[in-house]
Amino acid sequence: MTLQTPEDGRQRHLLTLDGLPRAAIVALLDRAQAFLDGHGGADPRRALDGIAVCTLFFEPSTRTRLSFQRAAQRLGADVLAFDASTSSTNKGETALDTLRNIEAMGVRGFIVRHRDDGAAAMLAAAARPGTAVVNAGDGRSAHPTQGLLDVLTLRQAKGGDFARRRVAIVGDIRHSRVARSGLHALRALGIGEVRACAPAALLPEDGLLEGCAVVDDLDAALEGVDAVFMLRLQRERMLEGLVPSLEAYHRDYGLTAARLRRAAPDAVVLHPGPMNRGVEISDEVADGPRSLVLKQVENGVAVRMAVLEALLA
Repeated sequence: MTLQTPEDGRQRHLLTLDGLPRAAIVALLDRAQAFLDGHGGADPRRALDGIAVCTLFFEPSTRTRLSFQRAAQRLGADVLAFDASTSSTNKGETALDTLRNIEAMGVRGFIVRHRDDGAAAMLAAAARPGTAVVNAGDGRSAHPTQGLLDVLTLRQAKGGDFARRRVAIVGDIRHSRVARSGLHALRALGIGEVRACAPAALLPEDGLLEGCAVVDDLDAALEGVDAVFMLRLQRERMLEGLVPSLEAYHRDYGLTAARLRRAAPDAVVLHPGPMNRGVEISDEVADGPRSLVLKQVENGVAVRMAVLEALLA
């Protein structure tokens, strides 16, 4: 029994992929694929008819916020878009009081993004019975729907036998909730090999990379891999002294077309966005034939439809 899955066994919230059973992950991926293929069964626009969902974002977002809103709309939900910059949080209202007040308006689903680790779980623990909380990214902790859409994109490109796949995760792994959730998903699906590549200052110290091959040379990390998961360099890390300069980072860890040739001939490239072009990824790779960046965005809507349907329908 967990906060995500109480005693009745029905998933109530989606806060993390850590510990989520493989069967549950596969079921969400399959349902998302069904939406993409147009085989969603009965009219999906009625699935959440009459149910109100709020995107409770305390941090800026483009892809995650809009794709959750699009997903909820496609399921027929009433969508409330919360804007922290114009809300009572500027007057001192806490996130918990914000949730409770919106919940009192009859809202049943909350999609939460917050800068603090554990914020989504804290709100889920305080939510009323029948309210569902989805973590849309909290601190460095988790971004579960991003992890799901990433492995769905990889499955579409390479098939469902993850044990045969070698992937590289490159960039600021230490501070990345995307990398954390992606690793949880890949492990649950039985990935064959994960290579983690980053400057030493951007590698995690909490055991996240246990079982991964940690490689400090990008050329070696790319050799023969089936997929490359690039991570955004959070520019504040340069201000913190963790990266000497953007130019040096691109020289040592930027993915270029020349470097990508070291990967398998049919290797694919993923990036959660927003991309720092010319820093962690070059234009020719970002816009090239191996890039699945826009496919990830498309898949994000379907994955979030599957999650909202599972929790609220």
